[in-house]
Amino acid sequence: MDALRGRAETLKLARLLDVEPQQLAFLEELPADDVRLFRESAVAALFDEDPALLDRIAGVTKLLPAAVAAGIAQKALGPRLAAALAGRLEPARAADIIDKLPVDFTARCCHHVDPRRIAGIMGRLDDDIVVRIALVLAERGDHLTMGRFVGHLRDSALKGILPQLAETTLLRTGFVIDHPERLGHIVELLDDQRISAVIEAAADHGLWPEAIAVAGMAAGEQRARIASLTAAQPEGRLDSLIRATAEQDLWESLLPIVSLLSEDELRAVAALPALRDPAVLGGLVHGVVGTGLWGDFLPLVGVLPPSARRVVAGVAGALDDAGLDALARGVDKEGLWDLVLPLIELMSDAVRERVLALRSFQERAAG
Repeated sequence: MDALRGRAETLKLARLLDVEPQQLAFLEELPADDVRLFRESAVAALFDEDPALLDRIAGVTKLLPAAVAAGIAQKALGPRLAAALAGRLEPARAADIIDKLPVDFTARCCHHVDPRRIAGIMGRLDDDIVVRIALVLAERGDHLTMGRFVGHLRDSALKGILPQLAETTLLRTGFVIDHPERLGHIVELLDDQRISAVIEAAADHGLWPEAIAVAGMAAGEQRARIASLTAAQPEGRLDSLIRATAEQDLWESLLPIVSLLSEDELRAVAALPALRDPAVLGGLVHGVVGTGLWGDFLPLVGVLPPSARRVVAGVAGALDDAGLDALARGVDKEGLWDLVLPLIELMSDAVRERVLALRSFQERAAG
């Protein structure tokens, strides 16, 4: 998931710093957790600047009726300063003022609000206001701001919002959610028909990376549910998933999801045309060598058509000694020799001799 998480964190940081994401693309090469920590430090640097001034303004605001404060916020402060001020008010007072503001103005403020203050404010807003704000943000395509807020919403608000959002909006918002630990519960609120529609949208709109990321962030039971509903999709749609994964080298993110499938579902995936393409299979093997995901990969190999298994054996057999040793050690660590031995049988005599001569294989034989 690290590559996709890094991509999402870079988008969120670009929004925070008000720069184009392309200017920060180099950050995608760094660990996603490091980028997240940097973003959190940037939040503190940006929103904690001159808090005394904002606190003085907030103190004056407390003396005014909520309707008057709302009028001043809208006509004199503007969205950026109003959002900064909301972050210095008591959450209940901020909610009272928001209740008197036009929803369109509040939605523009959401873009600028201190992320650390969101939970307290959202918890005090009526569901009706929250739903209307969310729909304005969705209409604007402001998925990054929605991603900041969605993890803080009550189920009652989510149940009013989710049915009204386009499937592409659900994907793009889930991809950049600030609290991924909530994503599994949000998915649980969607029925199978809606999740299938989201999967269809991922195929139709080139959003497979977002869909893979959302599935990966969902909790165990919901992740397995998404995997199963994806495996039930038509062949052409599934084939586009495999090809998108190959083109963007996202095997590290997809294979743990594939590993959750039943044997029948796994056979449906193994029969896809894309998994008979030597270029796709070659990239897949090299991706597994780089990530060590043998436990997720070998069950799929076991149900591939014979011609595809021979391609996998050929690619694996062409690895250098270090690559073969990494394969053997990974298999040994996971206790997967029963799955890999049939693959070794498909290799040439020369490659089999190399495998048998590996120190890791010798250690296994001695054990």
